[in-house]
Amino acid sequence: MLRDPSLQRTAAYIAELALPSGGLPWFENGIIDPWDHVEAIMGLSIGGYIEPARKGFTWLQTMQRQDGAWSAAFEDTTVVDDTRAETNFVAYVATGLWHHYLVTQDHTCLEEHWPMVLRALEFVLSLQSQHGEIYWALDKDKGVCHDALITGCCSIYKSLECMSNIAKVLDREYQPWLDARQRLGVAIRQKPHRFDRTWASKSRYSMDWFYPVLTGVYRGEQAKQRLTARWQEFVEPGLGCRCVVEEPWVTVAETCELIMACLAAGSRPRAQTLFNDLRRFQLEDGSWWTGYVFPDDVHWPDERPSWTAAAILLAADALLGLTPAQQLFTSHLD
Repeated sequence: MLRDPSLQRTAAYIAELALPSGGLPWFENGIIDPWDHVEAIMGLSIGGYIEPARKGFTWLQTMQRQDGAWSAAFEDTTVVDDTRAETNFVAYVATGLWHHYLVTQDHTCLEEHWPMVLRALEFVLSLQSQHGEIYWALDKDKGVCHDALITGCCSIYKSLECMSNIAKVLDREYQPWLDARQRLGVAIRQKPHRFDRTWASKSRYSMDWFYPVLTGVYRGEQAKQRLTARWQEFVEPGLGCRCVVEEPWVTVAETCELIMACLAAGSRPRAQTLFNDLRRFQLEDGSWWTGYVFPDDVHWPDERPSWTAAAILLAADALLGLTPAQQLFTSHLD
């Protein structure tokens, strides 16, 4: 049970958005996408809302396609964007399920949803190239999109670690997931030419900067050096992390993820400072603004997403040790 009243309100805010189907929309009457839905489940697990979290996994099981993937967006149980299935969205279910197990030690939940995560991760690995990167999406009309995203592949890298952990607990074969993770890590670290080949580079986005640290692609001194190299570009003192380097806009979720990346890199003072800076962006109902445009003193967009609230809870757990899942994003397999 969370002791901090502000964090209690944050978890309650996510729970209040949960639909009877188990779906977790961005906000009231908002869309549901698979990645942010899983993020919200993790927030519920941290907050002690175990039944709504389980229903969130049931929603995923219900909405999973025959090929193991999920469409891009839903409104409750209706697909509203079936143009593509994004691989990092699909893979994230393994991270969410492993996180839920760490919090609850619910072996039955792992068993129940093993077929779902197995189909999901098999879909993802079907889009891994011979060079190691994982293509970003399967397009409804064009087929496989033969390009890859650094941030997306880093997220998958962590999901493959979580998948191997689930398999070990369930006494299933786990080495193939680690082998695929190893190939993906080599691609991210050593084959930059395999990413952003058909679109403009995403290096202007802060996630491309810190996700390789957040997910364990870079560890130790390499992780510290990576964060230090662009810290002044992305971090606005007293406010948080910019989403895009040239825009005067800090975002709460990216800042939360950077907090966890700092902890993973052994930079706890930076993490604590960033967390303290975020408190100004919480509302009385426990929700959090998406972001803040600082020259105009405007919270923008006028949204308080469930996934932003969940990111706060994940960062708080990593920093304060609230649950047994506290080290999910701060300690990684070699």
